[in-house]
Amino acid sequence: MKTEAIIVMVGAQGIVVAIAAYFFYKVLTVKPKPEPDSYSENDDITERQDN
Repeated sequence: MKTEAIIVMVGAQGIVVAIAAYFFYKVLTVKPKPEPDSYSENDDITERQDN
C-alpha cells in the first residue's frame, strides 16, 4: 500500500474514532433530566377511579 493511502486510511479512522469517543463521553457525562412522578400527585387518593 502506498504511503498516501495509509495516511488517508489512518486519518479517516482517527476522525471516526474521535467523533465516536466525543459522543460516548457526552452520553456518559450528561446530567439526567428530572422526570415528573405521575404518582406523587395521587398520593392522597386511596381508592381507584372508574373511567
